[in-house]
Amino acid sequence: MRDSSAAGAGLAARWLHLARLVRLPNLLIMALTLTLVQACLLAPEQPLAALLDVRFLLLVLATLCVAAGGYIINDYYDVKIDAINRPGTLVVGQAVGRRSAMLAHLVLSFEGIVVAGVLSKLVGLVTVGAALLLWGYSARFKRLPLVGNLSIGALTAASVLLPEMLRRTGSAAVWAYALAAFLLTVVREIVKDIEDMRGDAQHDCRTLPIVLGVARSKWVAGLFLLVMIGLLSGGVLAGFQQGQWRLALWLLGTVLAPSVLLGRQLLRADRRRDFARLSMLCKLIMLAGVLSMLVLGR
Repeated sequence: MRDSSAAGAGLAARWLHLARLVRLPNLLIMALTLTLVQACLLAPEQPLAALLDVRFLLLVLATLCVAAGGYIINDYYDVKIDAINRPGTLVVGQAVGRRSAMLAHLVLSFEGIVVAGVLSKLVGLVTVGAALLLWGYSARFKRLPLVGNLSIGALTAASVLLPEMLRRTGSAAVWAYALAAFLLTVVREIVKDIEDMRGDAQHDCRTLPIVLGVARSKWVAGLFLLVMIGLLSGGVLAGFQQGQWRLALWLLGTVLAPSVLLGRQLLRADRRRDFARLSMLCKLIMLAGVLSMLVLGR
């Protein structure tokens, strides 16, 4: 009985390590984003048929494989830094060997690229670019001021645009959501760099807060946030003018107002725990923005 309990506990621990390694919550949000873009923005007349389309399902598979591979290679390169910044969440080097992590990254990335290439040349090229950018980010770009932040922002925007690249409907709404995702992601990445300054500095990283200092980095993040707030304000105003009251009120209450609050708290933040809270607030705002697709056009 004890042996079976121990085996069950060991299996649960392995699944927990796997979920942490591939950032399962982030992958689920990514899958939700792709689903809502496909069903609510690109095919609102026949959402179920669009979601059951084999090509869309393969697109989701390819995207999640490349993203999971990217998370793994990021942990592979960041073992020493994460031991300082996030010692309680280390997986690579402890629960998973470095060789196994590298192999998993290669297999997942290759699978995602092949599947995407079968779907279309454009999606395949974008997926290859994403896989290479994820590797470059993990190995080098994230240690450079602003380059890593912009890289992750571009990858986030690309994940929103992929269903449109596959269907080519010419939807302007998808591009607006992608731009907002890019801006908010850059803000969050800068905030995370400030939060992780201690570990990054000990390993010769040249992130924005290390190069410019915390105060100036906050102003750079604030500039991206200000542009996003302007974009959101335009979306709210357009929603009211076009009679899309539900969308306008949703954006106003769950995205725009919290974004203004984020800016206010960003100005006041000066401790590591303050920036950790700001990072979580960015995630919540992004989730609210994704969910706004549910009320678009209703």
